[in-house]
Amino acid sequence: MSDDALPLADKVALVTGASKGIGAAIAKSLAAQGAHILLVARNADELEKVEDAIFDAGGSATIAPLDIADGDSVARLAAAFGERWPALDMLVLNAAILGNLGPIANMAGKDFSEILTINILAQHALIAAFDPMLRKSDAGKIFAMTSSVGAKPRAFWGGYGASKAALETLVASYGEEMRNISKITTAIIDPGKTRTDMRAEAYPGEDPMTLKTPDVVADKITELAISGFTTNSRFQIG
Repeated sequence: MSDDALPLADKVALVTGASKGIGAAIAKSLAAQGAHILLVARNADELEKVEDAIFDAGGSATIAPLDIADGDSVARLAAAFGERWPALDMLVLNAAILGNLGPIANMAGKDFSEILTINILAQHALIAAFDPMLRKSDAGKIFAMTSSVGAKPRAFWGGYGASKAALETLVASYGEEMRNISKITTAIIDPGKTRTDMRAEAYPGEDPMTLKTPDVVADKITELAISGFTTNSRFQIG
């Protein structure tokens, strides 16, 4: 099949946390439909493996090893992106950390600060830095990965849950700001129970073979990238 026949041909997507798990699966799935993928994560070696897999499958990708918690690095990435591509069509906010699970009263301030830095402050930095390129797309899309604990608080999950609740509000507010002045649409994605390293960290006694694979989540996001959606839609997968 030629590139012109692929539904996401000529589209560019930036995927954070793209070195493994759901992020890597999303990157591969979008690339399979013709999108060029900017792979963002801290581990360059793991990013190269994902890039190789995309190339081997006939797709295209570029790696950008960086720590999204470093605002200066995010700004430099956006500047470099703008010099190479005219627009950003998809921003997938997938990278996150779980942090320590435990009672709120026992949560160290530095631990909570780390969760908020990655799960909300870095996400804001990405949106702010790439806003100009998203506006230049004929149908810019933001996918923000959340968790059920962001909407339904759970004991001992306060730090992570609070960060996801904040992310949902941040992205939804941005979606409302863009609703009448651009073609950008935003979506909140709850992947549900999925076979990832973070899930294994949170539920060490769980049998991973009872969980869906990241490919299921990735295929749903690719479907939405192709079909489109109303801004501030929320999707729970599985």
